[in-house]
Amino acid sequence: MNDTRPQTAEGKVLWHFTMSLDGFVAGPHHEMGWMTGTNRPGLIDEYVTTTGAVLGGRSGWDIAAASGGRPYGSDWDGPIFVLTHHPEDATPADGVTFLDCHPAEAVRIGLEAAGGKNLEVLSPTIGRQLLELGLIDEIDLHIEPVLLGEGIRLYDNPGSEPIRLHRVGDVHPDSEVNVRYLPTTVECPQSGNAR
Repeated sequence: MNDTRPQTAEGKVLWHFTMSLDGFVAGPHHEMGWMTGTNRPGLIDEYVTTTGAVLGGRSGWDIAAASGGRPYGSDWDGPIFVLTHHPEDATPADGVTFLDCHPAEAVRIGLEAAGGKNLEVLSPTIGRQLLELGLIDEIDLHIEPVLLGEGIRLYDNPGSEPIRLHRVGDVHPDSEVNVRYLPTTVECPQSGNAR
């Protein structure tokens, strides 16, 4: 499986995450230390260039604010919007606006601020709501070779109907993705060494 074409700044609503093979985008308390930085060279620069604004949720923001973090290791500098029912007690930061509105209105505000670049959605909960409203233009996932076993799922909506997706790229849009990994305790055939 190859990466699809590079991300472009098209003014789209992009739900973007690195995800474990078992479907988690963060550990149980929003831990992100399991991400090992195995992205292809230049990938982060691609998102720094194509992202005009970020829309996130309150839980993720509270963790990020406590650590002083910003998307892409502070390489990206743009407006961040945090959707919350309680903006009055949120931790303020430069370039961060707290919104208490309908998710569709948050998208409108974020796209306007993005100035023709992409609005990147960095929240599983908000992403799910926007997907159900038909407001997600593209889902961009990077699968990290790890099984977490628990944490915050990309999409968690028990009892809902399946949402069908189309693949981007030079493949049939309904084709499955085939991924093969070996546990690190198994001998790697290419090197002859146990990992």
